[in-house]
Amino acid sequence: MVHSPGAAALEAYSGGGDASVTRFVVQTGTLRSDELSASALRVWLSGHDPVSGEERGKTLLRPEADLLLDGTLNHPKSYSIAALLHPELAAEFEALQDRIRDRVILLWQKELNARRGHGGSIRESISRVEVVELQHRRSRALDPHIHRHLWLNIKVLGEDGKWSNVDSRVAMKFHTVVNAEGELAARTDPRWVTALARHGYTIGEDGEIAELAAAVAPFSRRSAQIEANRARLIAEWTRAHGGLQPSIEVLQQIDRRAWAISRPNKPTLLDEDSWEAAVRDELIAIDPLLTHARGERRVRPTPPESVDLDQVARAAVVDADDRSRASNGRFSQFDLRAGALRALAATGMVAERAAVDDLLEDIVSRAGRHIVRLTAEPDIPGHIKALMATDTMRLKVRIAGRFDAIAIGGRALLPDELRRVAASVEGLDLLDASQSTAACAIAGTHGLVAVTGPAGAGKTTMLRAAYAGLDRQRRRMLVVAPTRKAASVAARETGADASSLHALLYDYGYRWSRDAIGAQVWKRLTVGDADPMSGLTYGGPQRFGLRRGDRIVVDEAGMVDLQTADALTELALETGAGVAMVGDTHQALPVGHAGAMETAIRHASASVELDTVHRFRDAEYAALTLRLRHPRDRDDALQIAEQLAMRGQLRRVDNIELARAAMVECYLDGAARGSRVALVCGSNSEADAINSDIQQIRVEAGELDPTTLAWGRDEQRLLVGDMVQTRRNDPRTGVENRAQWIVSRIDQDKIDLVSPADAGERRRISREYALDHVVLAYASTVHGIQGETADTAIVGPDVDAAGLYVGLTRGRHHNEAVVIGRTDETARERLAATMLRGSTEVTINESRRAAEAELRRAARHQASLPQLGAGTEAQHPGISI
Repeated sequence: MVHSPGAAALEAYSGGGDASVTRFVVQTGTLRSDELSASALRVWLSGHDPVSGEERGKTLLRPEADLLLDGTLNHPKSYSIAALLHPELAAEFEALQDRIRDRVILLWQKELNARRGHGGSIRESISRVEVVELQHRRSRALDPHIHRHLWLNIKVLGEDGKWSNVDSRVAMKFHTVVNAEGELAARTDPRWVTALARHGYTIGEDGEIAELAAAVAPFSRRSAQIEANRARLIAEWTRAHGGLQPSIEVLQQIDRRAWAISRPNKPTLLDEDSWEAAVRDELIAIDPLLTHARGERRVRPTPPESVDLDQVARAAVVDADDRSRASNGRFSQFDLRAGALRALAATGMVAERAAVDDLLEDIVSRAGRHIVRLTAEPDIPGHIKALMATDTMRLKVRIAGRFDAIAIGGRALLPDELRRVAASVEGLDLLDASQSTAACAIAGTHGLVAVTGPAGAGKTTMLRAAYAGLDRQRRRMLVVAPTRKAASVAARETGADASSLHALLYDYGYRWSRDAIGAQVWKRLTVGDADPMSGLTYGGPQRFGLRRGDRIVVDEAGMVDLQTADALTELALETGAGVAMVGDTHQALPVGHAGAMETAIRHASASVELDTVHRFRDAEYAALTLRLRHPRDRDDALQIAEQLAMRGQLRRVDNIELARAAMVECYLDGAARGSRVALVCGSNSEADAINSDIQQIRVEAGELDPTTLAWGRDEQRLLVGDMVQTRRNDPRTGVENRAQWIVSRIDQDKIDLVSPADAGERRRISREYALDHVVLAYASTVHGIQGETADTAIVGPDVDAAGLYVGLTRGRHHNEAVVIGRTDETARERLAATMLRGSTEVTINESRRAAEAELRRAARHQASLPQLGAGTEAQHPGISI
């Protein structure tokens, strides 16, 4: 979404004041185009007719109001490399993008809507939309990246003949269909597929051109380095010029310098021919065969009539379900349609796009057999998330039933009993009331115990006491966690046996995999079965012999997904072991569907809330983190943001480049003082950019030697002294997923690692392991930092609510949020918006109510709006379970 006038962006991409752009106008399904000058573009963006200057509808007065919506047509990088190598493919690729562009614009006119009436409650169909297209051959890092920006003007003409604003909520949610349309075209368009085959190219299962895929990772790694260089150069320029923002001309110079830094002996000023020659030289260096002519490939596409439509329909539901995790398993017709497009693209079918519509309609209809509607309303707009996969619905119901069956009544130990049986536990006398209650419950006989609490609430000391209490009763306590790293910490700090949750389930015969349509499938081996993973005969559990009365303690339980919880509850019922779910639903959520922890809390026969934060010496900040964990409403969130600002824990910046620079500066300043600094980002790509920047600065400062190196995942450069993270468990070397290390030595075949927290903890890994499973870790996502404690924590501007809370509770001494905003007030408002989170929908009835609430906020066709008479109520039966 673009907020600022686009003329500056036009000049930045075109480099001239006389530049023009193409405007596309769709009027009732008919497409035409013309050219707009830079001055006409400014008029167009302001909500006026670019020719007559006539105002279109109501003027947007708010400075932060959206003037347009930006849809980007992106494709795999190998396509741009192919176009650079072959002029014919360049022309075909442009033609392919033309066809995708035309379809997207026509779909916008047909599928989007304006809003009318009081509160925008009436949905008005659109007769006319206008779109400006910007074409680019390179990324900002000056690598081959052919892509297009489609700027949809916020002003649209309704079928009633009135100009108003497009419903931006619908437009943003429709973008999943736009992306899927691009993927379908790139993999099934006959002209494009045939042109690739003439040059000896095929499209692989990942969508990349298979024969050029090896060149993608080196270019992507270099792009990350260039982005880091660019952010650093912008920050340096801004500091040297008193906080001013660089002009378009300066930004262009910075782009070229950032490009040249990572490409030694290359000119800093490039024309088109020298740029292409430089990139071709780099391709030859990566693989000399890339520029050699290839023999023509024979195209053997799957004909449309041979496609298994039932399988594609099931794959469409799996796709929509996988992408619905943030909405508790609910998805929309747009999501389902996008899933159908992606599933169809993966079949190997090649067909003209016009011939696919009937096929898609049939697929979506068949998909209806595998979904449930969460509301009985007949007219549901396409963007409303009112659908759920039948399998997910059944999973939620089954888990609730199993937790309820486990939750047999019992008794907790009395505090005096706990003190007697756990008298030797260090720190027992320091337990607060809630910690003591939780330890007594876990050491008692309740079948299902739920313990929740904020970050820094002292769960470890509590579990140590519970373990002593169970051990004196000759009952086993087995601590399991979503990751082996967390389990190892629990074992070391509590003294109990510990394991990853999946290792426990594996020992009891559970196996999991993806089937042909991409769905995760769990199966259970019985004694004597052949293990499909090892080929050996399964002989039953060997490591974890659970008995009735034992206690399975699930640490970090908020990160346990529903499918894993389903297997765990089945195992608990089978063995008679009690379960204690210990975690926080406000911290990092699972990769799969959430809700296991919330369900356990609702069914637990004993539920305890830890209510005191012990991590921070600053009592005022400890109290503030409790409010940050769960703000009551928007006003409360704003008050929290204001307090963070007053305490110097909110840093406002103007853009993402300055945000990265601020985080890098904080890390380097802290490291220079010997402090451990945690940087928390909202995405792996953002963490990669910051990691690359810090590494490069350390190289230039002489702290790291770039001449002795190894390669990590995605071809990241690893140097002695780098902070890294291992991303896969390896029992042979003892490294664990998401454990942090410092590279201490690089040999010809091996890499030595040392723990940043304990210099005596060392590991030696192979270069092959590093290439697939080691990443730089100066910065990390919330999942990478969950459970860690540092001296200082800095949270980036792109995190969600869980990332903000987890990040701002990692630092013992200082925690700070970096927020993008034009003013201090805007920064506080954005931070407050980040804090507000939707609640987990545990039951199907809660999901139904959430879907109906979303429906009430949406614009509807006037004929379908609820007509309520005096004394009547709207009836929405939906689904009741």
